[in-house]
Amino acid sequence: MRRETDTPSTGARLVVLGSAGLAEGFSLIGAEVYPDADPARVEEVLAQLVKDGDEALVLLESNLAHAGGVWLNRLRNEGGRVVVTELPPLSAPQNYAPAVDDVVRAVLGPDALK
Repeated sequence: MRRETDTPSTGARLVVLGSAGLAEGFSLIGAEVYPDADPARVEEVLAQLVKDGDEALVLLESNLAHAGGVWLNRLRNEGGRVVVTELPPLSAPQNYAPAVDDVVRAVLGPDALK
């Protein structure tokens, strides 16, 4: 199910893919949501964003963020108009550890985040 705001876009799109509970929460602030998306849907949405030349912030629930895919990997490596970031799972936010934590520890030492 895809929801878009009815107002014309004046900037970057906010796109959220994840579980229904997480995605629906973001719909309250006007995000374009894809509840219960799978990795194939992520690839489809990312490919369309690139094809359309849109600027977007794409929020992926962690299971989707770790699923990989040609477009997901490409956009993470290239940067640019489409920024992809990860959200913790709604059902287990305490288990979330963003990938940037490893980079911070590598640069500042193993105790940097304690």
